[in-house]
Amino acid sequence: MYRPLAVLRVLLLVNAVGLFFYRGLTARGGAWSNTDHVTSGLLVLAVLTVWTGVVVWAYAKPERRRPPLLVLDLVVAVAAILVSPLVKGPSLQATLPGFWVGGAVLAWAVHWRWVGGSVAALAVALADVSIRSRVTTVQYSNIVLLLLCGLIVGYASGLLKQMAAARDEAQREAAEARERAQLARVVHDGVLQVLSLVQRRGLEHGGEVAELGRLAADQEAALRALVQRRTNASPAGSEDLAGALSSLQSALVTVSVPGSPVVMSAGAVREVVAVVGACLDNVRRHVGEDAAAWVAVEERGDHVVVSVRDDGPGISAGRLEGARAEGRLGVSESIQGRVRDLGGTADLVSAPGQGTEWEICLPRGVVVAP
Repeated sequence: MYRPLAVLRVLLLVNAVGLFFYRGLTARGGAWSNTDHVTSGLLVLAVLTVWTGVVVWAYAKPERRRPPLLVLDLVVAVAAILVSPLVKGPSLQATLPGFWVGGAVLAWAVHWRWVGGSVAALAVALADVSIRSRVTTVQYSNIVLLLLCGLIVGYASGLLKQMAAARDEAQREAAEARERAQLARVVHDGVLQVLSLVQRRGLEHGGEVAELGRLAADQEAALRALVQRRTNASPAGSEDLAGALSSLQSALVTVSVPGSPVVMSAGAVREVVAVVGACLDNVRRHVGEDAAAWVAVEERGDHVVVSVRDDGPGISAGRLEGARAEGRLGVSESIQGRVRDLGGTADLVSAPGQGTEWEICLPRGVVVAP
């Protein structure tokens, strides 16, 4: 905005100089009869010309747009108004700088938004009123116009700055998304394929090599989950539940998630991951260290359903009530209590010999402090 302002200041200077000569040469009482000190007037206009060149140069670079420059710019404008009666004498109708003082007002508006524009416009208006015995309708209109310019340009400048910041943020996010996608491709084409190959060869050879294959499978699952979380970035204050649960995948735990991010508040995602982790701990503790488990995430309208299933011996009737009575709170607090605090439900489906499945239903809009 300083570039068009520089052009405007030059045009306003040309206007002020042109009016000074036009009014002086066409005065009713003869040439320059409306000016007591023509030489002083020319000197003031010369100073304004030099100062216009200085501020056009100074405002061109951001590092030079400091408060002292803007204050001095306004002081020059006010001083040019105050010396006008000394140059023109009692016949003063228009100040020497005329609308040239609007350049300083607009500079304040651009730099300090509508507050700066209003302050500068009021300072110029007070200086103009102070040198006149009475204020005409035309002069009043000019003052109001100057105040409106300061307010409008200042407000518009603030909006433009916000839009520029939003544009820069969008460009940064787009660049980060491209970088994440590129990283995901590189990792997929290189490391993940090698880990998958080690897993297959290890299982084929058996023995200690098979253990190496299982470790490679765990690392492959963890790395895939990390890549997915980095690729499906969520807005600030939120997180992708699908990506977070994918980090739990291993050679024994299969995680199935939708193809698109399941965005929830970061605190809610943290609690859901803790609930699923507690379910998987129960699988390892009660079914066995080598027991397989399956985690699935579904989106059902405005709700998210997470299920955790195993193929163990199941839970006999009355077992959970007995554990709660004995003071073991893993299910009632770590699972059901957390889900209840999130405003959801946790339903257990189990029968002897048929495995166990938890179905956790949560409202998508639940918000928990991260």
